[in-house]
Amino acid sequence: MIIIGGGAAGLSLAHELAAPGSAAPAVTLVEAPEGPLRPPERTWCYWGHGPDGLDEAVSASWSRLRVHGPDGRAVTVTPAPLTYRMLRSTDFERLVHARLARSPGVRILRATADTVHGTPEGAEVRCTTPGGRALSLSARYVFDSRPVPAPPTARTRLVQHFRGWFVRTDTDRFDPGVAELMDFRVPQPRHGLAFGYVLPLAADRALVEYTEFSRTPLTTEAYDTALTRYARDVLALGGFTVEAAEQGAIPMTDGRFTRRAAPSVFRIGTSGGATRPATGYTFAAVRRQSRAIAAALPGGLATVPPPHGRRALALDAVLLRALDTGRIDGPGFFTGLFRHVPPERLLRFLDGGTSPREEWTIGLRTPVGAMLRTAVELPFLPRRPPPAPHQGDHRR
Repeated sequence: MIIIGGGAAGLSLAHELAAPGSAAPAVTLVEAPEGPLRPPERTWCYWGHGPDGLDEAVSASWSRLRVHGPDGRAVTVTPAPLTYRMLRSTDFERLVHARLARSPGVRILRATADTVHGTPEGAEVRCTTPGGRALSLSARYVFDSRPVPAPPTARTRLVQHFRGWFVRTDTDRFDPGVAELMDFRVPQPRHGLAFGYVLPLAADRALVEYTEFSRTPLTTEAYDTALTRYARDVLALGGFTVEAAEQGAIPMTDGRFTRRAAPSVFRIGTSGGATRPATGYTFAAVRRQSRAIAAALPGGLATVPPPHGRRALALDAVLLRALDTGRIDGPGFFTGLFRHVPPERLLRFLDGGTSPREEWTIGLRTPVGAMLRTAVELPFLPRRPPPAPHQGDHRR
């Protein structure tokens, strides 16, 4: 089989297929060569519980989380047994490549995947090597994590877009034991919502981000202006140095992503709908999907298991529409959830792991009237094509 793409989805699937004792057939991982198609280093975060095989790649983790409401009041929660874990893409790639090197049935090919076609026996991938040589690869199954040519039609379409600085302060300014998940003490845009995001790596080092949920991303200059104000006026960091930066855009949409591009060609990752529409969380869903694929392959694969259940997607569609119309106040909505819902249950809800009963109790903590009105009108809204695609790298 062939996996196209060396991002979170491609690496996760290769990691599962190369696990000791795996019954998967020979695997070729096609990764883009150095150049514009190869993304820069980026950050991924997820909720973890106990050892999960990624421990040596986790650069930091937090057992306490904090949310600041727009009124300045903070709520700090301990979602035990869950912890919030951070990986850098280069560390994850190093971990996966080390496993692949120990697996005789797996190889890594640095090439650009140009086209994928179904064949009577499976599928064919045509590639170009860094030296310009054309290659043709054939396999029973192909798993493609590249961005889709055009995003699906949707009733609601927002973007979670952000820019982050890795900063080092002149004096100790951070509590390494607490991650600031959402800080709404920033000016709110006319449409959507905005918040700060702080992952402390040491008392004087942290990833500080500015994030918006809105319809279009900002310019780099606008992000930097917002980050400067947040670091200076809200966090009061004093003197600091920006050691690195990262920037991205995550689709937040109720569009239906097609997971099967051809009889033996499957889309994975964001292209296959792995991003949770209302939160942007992707990494945990990618890992769940990868494990499900690896488990199903020995008996033959008719389809790729969905990364999110229908109930979770239906709830997300209502929330996205309510945010987009302004019927609910985004900062108040998310702050209220953290103040009134048990933290472990809330985090499982954000990751799509709650029962109907738990979701009912969480729903009672939301603006019930606005959510019901939105749920009633949603089936009658048309799905429309996007003006332009928004794909990006995912920190979650």
